Amino acid sequence: MVVGPKQMEHYTWETLDKEVLNPRMWRKVIAGEKAMVAQVFISKGAVVPEHHHESEQITYILEGALEFEIEGRTVVVSAGQVLRIPSQVPHRAVALEDTLDLDIFSPIRTDWLTGQDDYLRRG
Repeated sequence: MVVGPKQMEHYTWETLDKEVLNPRMWRKVIAGEKAMVAQVFISKGAVVPEHHHESEQITYILEGALEFEIEGRTVVVSAGQVLRIPSQVPHRAVALEDTLDLDIFSPIRTDWLTGQDDYLRRG
């Protein structure tokens, strides 16, 4: 996890530390003052339990596919597709394949930065 100072910073995903959340999920995070981006890997069959947060979330699937349950709907988001989840909307996801996504949050997810995201660590 990287939290940048108030100056321009340049990052390379390959050099960032991988945070293992559970045996089926890991992430790499870059956070600024008002927004953050994370690479998140979720193994096929893994579940992200229902949760909600203040942050607006934009999820871009780089590889694989996630099935989201959100606002009473089920939507499959596959490689090359993007899902926007508004602030405070409960949602959950299941990995239909080994999946790598890019999650963008604004404001930043302080629960992710402080390790208070127990719902992801129960793998």
